[in-house]
Amino acid sequence: MCYVEGAGLHVAESAEKTYVSHMNSEVRPLKVYLATPRGFCAGVDRAIQIVERAIERYGAPVYVRHEIVHNKHVVDRLKGLGAVFVKELDQCPPDRPVVFSAHGVPKSVPADAQSRQMFYLDATCPLVSKVHVEAERHHNEGREIILIGHAGHPEVIGTMGQLPEGTVKLIETVEQAREFVPADPENLAFVTQTTLSVDDTAEIVGALQARFPNIAVPHKEDICYATTNRQDAVKQVSADCDLVLVIGSAKSSNSQRLVEVALRGGAKAAYLVDDASHVEWSWFNGVDTLGISAGASAPENLIEELVAAVSARFDAEVIENNGVRETVTFKLPKAVA
Repeated sequence: MCYVEGAGLHVAESAEKTYVSHMNSEVRPLKVYLATPRGFCAGVDRAIQIVERAIERYGAPVYVRHEIVHNKHVVDRLKGLGAVFVKELDQCPPDRPVVFSAHGVPKSVPADAQSRQMFYLDATCPLVSKVHVEAERHHNEGREIILIGHAGHPEVIGTMGQLPEGTVKLIETVEQAREFVPADPENLAFVTQTTLSVDDTAEIVGALQARFPNIAVPHKEDICYATTNRQDAVKQVSADCDLVLVIGSAKSSNSQRLVEVALRGGAKAAYLVDDASHVEWSWFNGVDTLGISAGASAPENLIEELVAAVSARFDAEVIENNGVRETVTFKLPKAVA
């Protein structure tokens, strides 16, 4: 099966039949709104390229500490090329390249790799690295640091791991922000995870600033452009939709936030699915308008397959919303450039 795109319309072609946005009148009509932008961001694209080019340049296997990005389809494809995914460095042989995931790692990880004389490539998203630099700057200037984020997420673990244990205090909710007791209320700073809900984070920041007016803020928004753009796009389509489907992994913070944004934006129902095979078609009972988006680590072909599956069951009119067109790119490390 191949896919072509034109005028915002995806068409799926096969030897047996062709699914287009308008099918015959015997099936129920359905308006399908595609959120733009959606899917891969520059940081994810860069991380995947680092693994691919490392395999091309140094041969297989190339080891990757943790999932390079939170998407099973991406991980499985890279496994097929020769990537081996591991939890920790002690599972890697010292004579093969190892790649650190896009989410970032604690400082102890590259230090450990150096002590083992391993060749490593850091695929940390540059926008995550920006947060690391900010946290370290605040620490060097003697401030107590608050990290707004989700406990246990790899990005949060990596950011907190930039500084000595106990230095960074994690806040996840508005309630925690209201209850937080700092050592010195006049000497505080905050940074945030890059993949949070823009609205939730604004509420937490507002609570902190109301209590601590002099708290140091990021020079530039920590929530990344891709997270913000995708949430804005979902807000645009969700008000007109009975149902919104977001393609992404349950492990993906930015994908989960898109579901929440869709529900807040007016969608009657919204679900996170790995791919078209995970759709429950009973969700479509009484649905006349469908919105589709994808998290920043979900490849576009999964969107195309979902559109084809929907078009096979409905007389689907596919409309792509006029969202932001992203042009951001990040340089690759010299070792694979």
